[in-house]
Amino acid sequence: MDFLGTAIGAVAGIGVAVVGIPVAIGALGFTATGIAAGSVAAKMMSAAAIANGGGVAAGSAVAVLQSIGAAGVPTAVQAALTAVGAATGAAMSSGEQ
Repeated sequence: MDFLGTAIGAVAGIGVAVVGIPVAIGALGFTATGIAAGSVAAKMMSAAAIANGGGVAAGSAVAVLQSIGAAGVPTAVQAALTAVGAATGAAMSSGEQ
């Protein structure tokens, strides 16, 4: 395995987990202070509430995305994305020889 390729992949995985996902979720309107009015998140929450008789179900996509928007990406997910990035980097660099 090429160390450089593995390291680059791991850094990319960390970047996606720590920066990319929270930025994307925040752009949808899932923020640390709640769901932003008029956002995609607000529309999703409204649709989920209507579908569930007035409330958003625990564990639903809206609930999970709001949790990530408020608290960030869980450590286990960060670790998994880092590992996937490292494995992808290693696989890609081993084919360059």
